[in-house]
Amino acid sequence: MLWSKLFIPTLRDNPAEAEVASHRLLLRAGYIRQLSAGIYNYLFLAQRSMLKITKIVREEMDAIGAQEFYLPALNPAEVWKESGRWDVMGDNMFRLKDRFGRDLCLGMTHEEVMTSIARGELRSYKQLPQLWYQIQVKFRDEPRPKSGLLRVRQFTMKDSYSFDMDAAGLDASYEKHRQAYCRIFDRCGLKYTAVEADSGAMGGSQSHEFMVESEAGEDYVVYCAATGYAANLEKAVSRPVAPAVADPEGDLTPEEFSTPNFKTIDEVSAFTKLPATSQMKSVVMVGDGKPVLALVRGDHQLSEAKLAGVLGAAEVRAALPHEIQEWFGAAPGSLGPIGVKIRLLTDNALEGRKNMICGANKDDFHLRNVTPGKDFKAVYHDLRQVAAGETNIETGDPLQILKTVEIGHIFKLGYKYSKSMGLSVLDESGKEVTVIMGSYGIGLERILCAAVELYHDGNGMSLPASIAPFTVVVTPVNMKDEALKSAAETLYAECNKAGMDAVLDDRDERPGVKFKDAELVGIPWRITVGKKLAQGIVEVVERRTGKLTEVPVGEAVEFVRKGLLG
Repeated sequence: MLWSKLFIPTLRDNPAEAEVASHRLLLRAGYIRQLSAGIYNYLFLAQRSMLKITKIVREEMDAIGAQEFYLPALNPAEVWKESGRWDVMGDNMFRLKDRFGRDLCLGMTHEEVMTSIARGELRSYKQLPQLWYQIQVKFRDEPRPKSGLLRVRQFTMKDSYSFDMDAAGLDASYEKHRQAYCRIFDRCGLKYTAVEADSGAMGGSQSHEFMVESEAGEDYVVYCAATGYAANLEKAVSRPVAPAVADPEGDLTPEEFSTPNFKTIDEVSAFTKLPATSQMKSVVMVGDGKPVLALVRGDHQLSEAKLAGVLGAAEVRAALPHEIQEWFGAAPGSLGPIGVKIRLLTDNALEGRKNMICGANKDDFHLRNVTPGKDFKAVYHDLRQVAAGETNIETGDPLQILKTVEIGHIFKLGYKYSKSMGLSVLDESGKEVTVIMGSYGIGLERILCAAVELYHDGNGMSLPASIAPFTVVVTPVNMKDEALKSAAETLYAECNKAGMDAVLDDRDERPGVKFKDAELVGIPWRITVGKKLAQGIVEVVERRTGKLTEVPVGEAVEFVRKGLLG
């Protein structure tokens, strides 16, 4: 292709609205343009990269025997109501009505539709296992779109689904996907980590996320460099830091004391001259409509995902002020576990503690000398988020908390959808057996964004060759010089013949302009045809390293080809 004929609207200045590197550079390099909040037009360069990513994903999915479908983005409400997710998805789902008043939605994912197909067609164990996938646009009514293509309202996903007779079959399908995902992300040139994760609204017994470390991310991963342990912050476990002050000795009796206008952990700590680790924090939540009081140490944060897992709840939210007043007879800041009539759960970090401080369920009063298990019934669970400075629960090695971008997520759904939607087959003995399922997603735009976040500098992007819009740009420094023009055209033709995705920068522009544009859009290799052509030499520049090598003109294409092979 000839650069002069292409639509590549590069920008010299950073867009004011762009907050992260991938957003800024994809706009500057002419890949994307915003249509409205969270909705983007993919221009020529973005579409070329997206098609390359799609090709890699499709090849690896086909390689594990997955069969490609294409399902409607417009879904009837009925299938989502069958699974129970019509209500669970809340305002995140785009909902509409047709001319007859029937409820519809734009698909966020396709578990329900795939399950409905399987329910209508699968009859016998002989038809299993099945692996079905699609590459399809998805919709999410994101309340705060930001960071370019990282948090949007319309995006492209590869979503696949497995159908098996039993848990062993699901294990095999899950492992096939895990390996396929690793190959996909390897081929896309990403540095990533697979971490244990929470399944959230997807449901299921096990899941892993594939994460790329980046300050542009909104997910946090707990990582142990010594052991390789990695888990999403919602799922991670750790050894808590020891309390700052030892608990008072003795079998003491709870004692009420006045804490006028002291509501927060910090305020009570300052008043009592005791650290947050000597207090119990009372967090009132609602799980699937039922109230629960979760107790954590004063310096710890409740993990809503862990709480939802303990409760087996599809939806967990913070209680509202009027609900708290009704259940406790006191306002937040004066709450505690003694005498409560709602379900009470206690974090593991409070086990063995004694003579602590908590709210008295009486405005402006607290209790001291409260011991879990003695002064109230304590049912212990892991309810807290891991915090910085904590250590590996098994080895004691230090843990890091890393900011990351999620690029893929795989779930063992189990029977969540097959049971609710009636998907079963007959086994060898003619007995009806519920099918066990898995679900596996990849965000294609997130692969592109993660690559930009990983590989960029002050001059622009440095995309991996496998997903860059072009592999190599041939740049004559002066198209009016017939010798340079002829040599550049020959090199361009040879690149294409060698199977490289090449572009000839035939514009009548200064060399500096051409070089800057090539660096900005992230083309991995540049062959510069300049004044040394008279000596039979051209310059080959590797974008990632900036290394310039003078190469005989007849060897330039082979030099780039070997460079691509690594």
